[in-house]
Amino acid sequence: MAKVDVLDWKKKKTGDVEVPEKLVNEELRKDVLHTLVRWQLACRRAGTHDTKNRGDVRASSIKPYKQKGTGNARQGSRASMLLRGGSVAHGPHPRDYSFNVNKKVKQLGLRSAISYLNNEGRMFVVSDMTSKDGKTKELAKRLDGFGLTKVLMIDENRDAMFDRASRNLPKARYNSVEGLNVYDLLKYDAVIFSQGSLGKVAEKCGVE
Repeated sequence: MAKVDVLDWKKKKTGDVEVPEKLVNEELRKDVLHTLVRWQLACRRAGTHDTKNRGDVRASSIKPYKQKGTGNARQGSRASMLLRGGSVAHGPHPRDYSFNVNKKVKQLGLRSAISYLNNEGRMFVVSDMTSKDGKTKELAKRLDGFGLTKVLMIDENRDAMFDRASRNLPKARYNSVEGLNVYDLLKYDAVIFSQGSLGKVAEKCGVE
């Protein structure tokens, strides 16, 4: 087990908590992180792009002009991809870009990303994530105390008032453990976990 400092929102240590060693000291696996970022972005793609082939283009079937004597290249259809308004050769059509990734690879990627942030001094644990009035200004002031603006905040369960406070912070993201993912961990400058979320985070990462 490893010990991690627990801080208040003034960035003062209030205690410590034990977490599994593999959660915060996993080997950095750039290959796994790269695979998982590709997987997440691929799954987000709509894949609705489409182009018209010759059969889809609405055009006359009459030969545009006679075969010989015009000096132009021979043409047999207005739907040809060589003519303006014609079809597209080898263009994209609707498809699914998603692919499968093994569960253990996902867990390894999460551990690797969290350990990387921890070793860089960019992972913090706070005692709780609550807000009395849901004011954005108050939460922004807390983050300023941490010296952070672009930050990911992970809680055991989403607190309604804290969620409201974070909604208008363009560079901050508040989520429950279920929404924890590699892309967000790498996108933001730092991650803040609530103390109560660490058990679920360890479970999601495949460690006890």
